[in-house]
Amino acid sequence: MSNVKNEGFIHIEDLDQHALDAHRPTMEERNRVDYREIAKHVGRIGEGKRYLIRTHGCQMNEHDTEIMAAMLEEIGYQPTEELVEADFVLYNTCAVRENAEDKVFGHLGLLKSYKAKNPNLIIGLCGCMAQEDVVREKIRVRFPWVDLVFGTHNIHVLPALIQESMHAKETIFDVWEAANATIENLPKIRKDQTRAWVNIQYGCNKFCTYCIVPFTRGAERSRQPDDVLEEVQGLVAEGYKEITLLGQNVNDYGLDLGHVDFADLLDRVARIPGLARIRFTTSNPWNFTDKLIDTIARHDNICKMIHLPVQSGNSQVLRRMKRGYTREEYLDLVSRIKARMPEITLTTDLIVGFPGETEEQFLDTLSLVQEVRYDGAFTFIYSPRAGTPATRLPDDVTDEEKKSRLQRLNEAQDRITAENNQAYIGRVLDVLVEGESKTNPDVMQGRTDSNKLVHFTGPKTLAGTMIKANILDAKTWTLVGEWIPEEVTV
Repeated sequence: MSNVKNEGFIHIEDLDQHALDAHRPTMEERNRVDYREIAKHVGRIGEGKRYLIRTHGCQMNEHDTEIMAAMLEEIGYQPTEELVEADFVLYNTCAVRENAEDKVFGHLGLLKSYKAKNPNLIIGLCGCMAQEDVVREKIRVRFPWVDLVFGTHNIHVLPALIQESMHAKETIFDVWEAANATIENLPKIRKDQTRAWVNIQYGCNKFCTYCIVPFTRGAERSRQPDDVLEEVQGLVAEGYKEITLLGQNVNDYGLDLGHVDFADLLDRVARIPGLARIRFTTSNPWNFTDKLIDTIARHDNICKMIHLPVQSGNSQVLRRMKRGYTREEYLDLVSRIKARMPEITLTTDLIVGFPGETEEQFLDTLSLVQEVRYDGAFTFIYSPRAGTPATRLPDDVTDEEKKSRLQRLNEAQDRITAENNQAYIGRVLDVLVEGESKTNPDVMQGRTDSNKLVHFTGPKTLAGTMIKANILDAKTWTLVGEWIPEEVTV
């Protein structure tokens, strides 16, 4: 357990267990820890060393990695993509799917040989996996070469944890059960010079029966609106064109503050001069109010694309999932959104093979997909997570049937996505240019308001600008466009 206090650091190797317990800071003390004081105390302990962070999971984890990378570079570390060069290897993990956890354990196993060759190598694991008791026990027993394990609530003390790891003789486990406050003014290294993520809300109070997130990310906590606005204004001043507001459930933003809701915040962000595009995720069906629909419709710079996870098209399955709405209520929300914004594009999350799901109930999911006509979907086979209520439900869906349903669902969604994309041919669209295509450096790529990826030929100097592109062809996942030079804007 790391013990960090404002007046200095108590190192684990200096204390027996009784003393360690006696000096353990309260949650209130922990939430008052100032990152800048930590960094000042630690100094440039990473000078001449390199770090490598592997990130799994959602945009929240990606954004956490941006923060941790900045912290590491402030204390002297430099990045590398080569394991053999790294002095600190950190896995920022996701606990939503079992196969994601299995991949991380596989990577940790491979690192044993690297540790043998370089005893000074620090190996760390953080993120949602670290919040699970069963994961920590597995690391303790099976992966003793891991030096540092910390969770989702205390990434701001990373420099102090690294300092401890340089001296500790055992794995340091520093996982906070909760965080009662949001930590502001943390440094960030943005991986993109055009688009940026901004956290507005943390945690989730919904406790869907299959989901581990409320246990790993904790209760919902909203940032103060002025802090969000100040961050976005700073990013616009730096030249960022697109901002994505992040939260486990952005619709719940402000419920804990009492004087503001997500529609209010979105309206204020949209009024910031110079901000070309605003996106947000994840926007679950809860609290998706008509006020929010009107706010999205009213502002041209709020992208007309909503990720609206449904998980199942059957009301009985939704009830077992504890999703809080029926099929009919979800479709009514979709209808209200489309009536106000006919041009809207929708994407979703879908789970097949949830415990007890019958063939008829799965067919309800297929029919919902065909009725809504999503532009894309993240589809999954149900993955039991230890400690969630769904693990207590009888699972009578065979693995063979689960795989068959996933394939049928993907085939249906792929057809719809391809058909939707065909409708873009011949249209001239605004495209925010990201840079070179990841698969062909001779081709540029950018995204439309509806988040469609467009490939086109043009000079590399277009990166970071908004252009007009005439859509010539459509594939299942991408569009092919022709750059219209006279329509370039900055």
